[in-house]
Amino acid sequence: MEHISFLVAVVIITALAFDFTNGFHDTANASATAIATGALRPKVAVTIAAALNFAGAFLSVKVATTISGGIVNEKAGIHPEIIFAALVGAILWNLLTWLRGLPSSSSHALYGGLIGATIVGVGMNGVNFDTVTTKIIIPAVASPVVAGLASWGATKLAYAITRKGNDAATTKGFKTGQIFSSSLISLAHGTNDAQKTMGIITLTLVSVGALPKGALPPTWVIVSAGAAIALGTYMGGWRIIRSMGKGLADIQPPQGFASESAVSTVILTSSHMGFGLSTTQVCTGGIMGAGLGGPKPELRWSMVRRMVYTWGLTLPAAALVSGGAALVAQQGTWGVALVGAVLVAGSGAMWMISRRQPVSADNVNDVSDVTPVEAPVPVDVNPAVAPANAPTPASTTVAA
Repeated sequence: MEHISFLVAVVIITALAFDFTNGFHDTANASATAIATGALRPKVAVTIAAALNFAGAFLSVKVATTISGGIVNEKAGIHPEIIFAALVGAILWNLLTWLRGLPSSSSHALYGGLIGATIVGVGMNGVNFDTVTTKIIIPAVASPVVAGLASWGATKLAYAITRKGNDAATTKGFKTGQIFSSSLISLAHGTNDAQKTMGIITLTLVSVGALPKGALPPTWVIVSAGAAIALGTYMGGWRIIRSMGKGLADIQPPQGFASESAVSTVILTSSHMGFGLSTTQVCTGGIMGAGLGGPKPELRWSMVRRMVYTWGLTLPAAALVSGGAALVAQQGTWGVALVGAVLVAGSGAMWMISRRQPVSADNVNDVSDVTPVEAPVPVDVNPAVAPANAPTPASTTVAA
C-alpha cells in the first residue's frame, strides 16, 4: 500500500464518487417499471435494488478486466492524473443528464471520459480501438435493439397466454412476478456496472505499480465499489425513474414483467461475455419494446428522440470534457486542484438547481409536468340554449 500516494487516494475516492452517481443514475433500470405499475412501493423498490446491486458486484470481474486491461493500453504510460480527469468528465455528464431526467449511459460516460483523457495524456496509441469497437460500440448499437425485440416478443407472449384469464388475477400475478424480474435486473446491474469502477481503480493501482499488469481487482476494491453503487441506488434517481417509468409509455404489469425478464437475460449474457454495455440503453430498449408490444402499441416519441440524442452525445461529450480536464490536470498540482474545484462547483450547482423542482418517492409517478395534455374541444355553453343535460364545469373537469 506504500504506492498509494495522496493523488492516488484522490483518484480512488473520485472513482467511488462516480460509482455512487452511477448507482442513483441507474436506479431506474431495475425500479422504474415496477414502481410505475405499482408492483413495488418506491422506497421498497430502491432498497431491493441496492441490496442486489451489492451482491451482483461479487459474481464476476470480466467487465472490470475489459476496462483495466482492455480499453486502454496499460503499457502506454497511463498515470493517475489521466484517470482523475476521465472520472471528472464522466461524473459531470452523469449529473447533467440526471438533472434533465434523461436516462443516458453512465457506462459510456465513463468510457468516453477514459478515451478522451487517455488520448490527450499519452496519445492515440494509449487506446485499444479494436476493443472499443468490439466491446463497446457494437454492443451499444445492438443491445437496445436486441432487448427491444426480446421484450416485444415476450410482451406479445404474455398477453397471448393470459388473454382468457381473469384480469384482476392476471394483474396480481404479473405484479408478483415483477418483484422477481426487477430483482434479477438489479443483480445483473451489479455484475456489469459495479465492475466498471473496479476496473478504474485497478487501472489506477496498476499505473503506479501497486498491482502487476493484468491483475484482477483486489477484494477491498470489489467491496468498496459494490457498496458505493448500492448506496447510490438506495438514494434513488427519481427524475430518471419518472422518465423511464412513465415518460416513455403507459406500462402495465404484463409489459413490465416481460420487459424486465428480457432485459435481465441480455445483461447477464453480456456480462458473462465481458461486454461493457450500457444497462440503461438495454433497459430503455426493453421498455420501448414492451410499449410497442402491448394491446395498444404506444410510445411517447418526443421522449424517445431526446433519449436517443443523448445516447449519441454521451461518449463524445464526456471525452471532450475529460480531454480538457486532462490537459489542465497534467500541468501539476495546481492543475489537479483546479479540475477538482470545477468538479465540486459543477456538482454543487446542479444539485442546487435540482432543488427548485424536486422529484422524490412521493411524486415520482406524477408526470403532469412532462406529459403533453390534449387541449379540450371548445363547447358552446350559452345558458340560454344549453340542453338540460349539458355537463357542468365540475363534471367536465372530472372527465378530463
